[in-house]
Amino acid sequence: MSLSGAHRAAFRREVTQQGQVFAIRDPAGFPAPAGDDGRRAVPFWSKPTRAQLIVQHVPAYGGFEVVPIPVEEWLSTWLTRLEQDDLLVGVNWAGAKATGYDLTPGQVLRWFAELEPDVAEDTRIPTGQQ
Repeated sequence: MSLSGAHRAAFRREVTQQGQVFAIRDPAGFPAPAGDDGRRAVPFWSKPTRAQLIVQHVPAYGGFEVVPIPVEEWLSTWLTRLEQDDLLVGVNWAGAKATGYDLTPGQVLRWFAELEPDVAEDTRIPTGQQ
């Protein structure tokens, strides 16, 4: 597994445990840098310490503050807005250039939906008996 892949797996696991995601912002707002393909991504981290490392060690993000966002709000409000604005979701960016894995908001929503048990499973009518 690549380092970016490991950060992606950790993101999913840690966000579920923490119940929050963490963004960074300065007085101008939340960053959304363009990747090599020209698409912009807003970065999020699964732990405040991961985000703080970027603020402390990546000059472009010096002076930013770490902002906690409840995961329910992030999934329902933030991802909808990011999708409307055609932005990607950066997960657990790391390193001297703050790079990592980017996903579409739809991919992230499906990713987290897979973790929720299907409570309606027992109430479904078997195929052919409708």
